[in-house]
Amino acid sequence: MLIGFFEALRSARVPVTLREWLDFMAALEADLAFADHDALHALARTILVKDEKHYDRFDRAFGQYLGGIESISPEQLAAIPDDWLRQSMQRLLSEEEKARIESLGGLDKLMEEFRKRLEEQKERHSGGNRWIGTGGTSPFGAGGYHPGGIRVGSQGGGRMAAKVWDQRIYRNLDSDAELGPRNLKIALRRLRRFAREGAAEELDLDGTISATAREGGMLDIRMRPERHNAVKVLLFLDVGGSMDEHVYACESLFGAAKSEFKRLEHFYFHNFLYDHVWRDNLRRSNEATPTTELLRRYNPDHKVVFVGDAAMGPYEITHAGGSVEYWNEEPGSVWFNRLKERFRKVVWINPTPIERWRYTPSTDFIRELVEDRMYPLTPHGLADAMRYLAR
Repeated sequence: MLIGFFEALRSARVPVTLREWLDFMAALEADLAFADHDALHALARTILVKDEKHYDRFDRAFGQYLGGIESISPEQLAAIPDDWLRQSMQRLLSEEEKARIESLGGLDKLMEEFRKRLEEQKERHSGGNRWIGTGGTSPFGAGGYHPGGIRVGSQGGGRMAAKVWDQRIYRNLDSDAELGPRNLKIALRRLRRFAREGAAEELDLDGTISATAREGGMLDIRMRPERHNAVKVLLFLDVGGSMDEHVYACESLFGAAKSEFKRLEHFYFHNFLYDHVWRDNLRRSNEATPTTELLRRYNPDHKVVFVGDAAMGPYEITHAGGSVEYWNEEPGSVWFNRLKERFRKVVWINPTPIERWRYTPSTDFIRELVEDRMYPLTPHGLADAMRYLAR
């Protein structure tokens, strides 16, 4: 049953195992989804998809196999059980639509005529008032109008059909899809270490039940500190120059990081790390933070994340005076190595597509400095970076 759907999922690279497929079959046999695209989609995705990053692939496979009704031959349509169609129609129709169908001879008459025309029709048809096709006034088909009929295919014109055979459209979500707050947050959540801290803010349900039982049934409400992600993050963001084209992606990442990490400190730099960074780009000239202060202020257990395209002149990394903004007394590589010696985990997130990294020699220099811990700014790349930081 539905073996073609299983093959479509595997072709779409959705990692579905045989055990999960058998569970899905058992759920269908238990009538957990019957004659309803929405219910079937929700059931299949719940059982067969283990990671949200595969939602897009699953939805495309689902639409390809179950949504392409227009490609089904009349012989295949004729094989659909009458009780399937009848029960689905009875559930979906409004009372007004049921009364309209009764005035045309009733649902049994509609089904009988539908079957008869399926047996007689041997080819695609467009227009007219009898055959199953598109753009006409037949009770069966798509793109036309009839006050009480069965729509076969895509969205119709009058929206008056008794049954809509239509392809479902779902929001895309893939591991390397366009960045957005939702899939960025999902990726960042791989770096979580929860702890309870602060004043009591939430109900301790287990403690309340136990205390109430000890008091012989008298309600004894207990509170406890709310859990927060205890991971501490230092985020360094490259700004200006070639980074201007990545502003949206970096803003999305920054917003997601602020919502996921309570202990997040952020600083800006231009091109590479030198003897100072800053918090406010409008006041960078008079409110800079010395890099030595960061090394002194923050503990080694902070997770350090650099975000930058790593595109610059190689001398900006390797030479004193290499900065394009001022005379730096020591090379950027010296400052970067000092930071690596202080903090145990450092990664670099690059918003430039990974296939373009090889065109900038500076990218290779930075990858060497960061010990190949450079990741693309995609949900999949972020997930890999968070897994490393969480070790």
